[in-house]
Amino acid sequence: MSRQDGVSTGIGEQITIVEVGPRDGLQNEAGVIPTAAKIAFIESLAAAGARVIEATSFVTPAAVPQLADAGEVMKSIRRQPGVRYPVLVPNEKGYDRARDAGVDAIALFTAATEAFCQANIRCSIDESFDRFAPVIERARADRTWIRGYVSVAFDCPYSGPVPAESAVAVARRLFDAGCDEVSIADTLGTATAAVVQDLLTVATDELPIEHVALHFHDTYGHAVSNIGIAFDRGYRIFDSAAGGLGGCPFAPGASGNVATEAVVRSFDARDVMSGIDSAAVERAAADVLQARIDDVAPTE
Repeated sequence: MSRQDGVSTGIGEQITIVEVGPRDGLQNEAGVIPTAAKIAFIESLAAAGARVIEATSFVTPAAVPQLADAGEVMKSIRRQPGVRYPVLVPNEKGYDRARDAGVDAIALFTAATEAFCQANIRCSIDESFDRFAPVIERARADRTWIRGYVSVAFDCPYSGPVPAESAVAVARRLFDAGCDEVSIADTLGTATAAVVQDLLTVATDELPIEHVALHFHDTYGHAVSNIGIAFDRGYRIFDSAAGGLGGCPFAPGASGNVATEAVVRSFDARDVMSGIDSAAVERAAADVLQARIDDVAPTE
């Protein structure tokens, strides 16, 4: 690792960007995104160099209608060698649907606070792990890769600032339950540099950081700098969404994810390799939004 003035520069290192635009990005779009456009979006992101693309969600369509076509999307995309396409699953029923569509990587959600867990997935944190248990058991038997999410790891819209120890404890439970990777999320985009440093200090002591991702929203424009802080602390996996799409529909006040192209360019400036073409990502985001249907004729 190259060093300058006693600080790691990261020159020549490589990061992994988890592109969440097709799922976390599109789930909150007001208009309708045609299935064909979603498929083209995912394929364009892979062509742009993304090697992990969170493709869709098998949550009930009543909760997330924008992704009701998850099965068709996963059956139709041309999967590229070396690209992982995880999908969100809430329970065994969702896992069944995902497996029927040929999925071999999944994501599971819980939260760092009881209040957000109830608002987001209608259960307590303990109950969320009870739901996960049979899914993880089956996924392990199926050799399905498993990612876990800890929402509102820094700040909760219902219960306020979250102690770093609380968020890290939930992340530790996800690893202990069998997750291969855990993403720690600044769902509201309110985390300051000091708060990020506090959480990373605890996480570095308690978690396998080579398998920890950071997921920052850009509500106040801090996401890229927070990612830089995490990189300097040794973290190498970061979530982002093409075009800064998305946000959580269950987190009042949260704006979009940090834009993938902004993250890529920040690391390009440091000579850190992401393998992603930022201009191609921007085009992919523009194309999928151009396909959006804002005015849907009522059915008879």
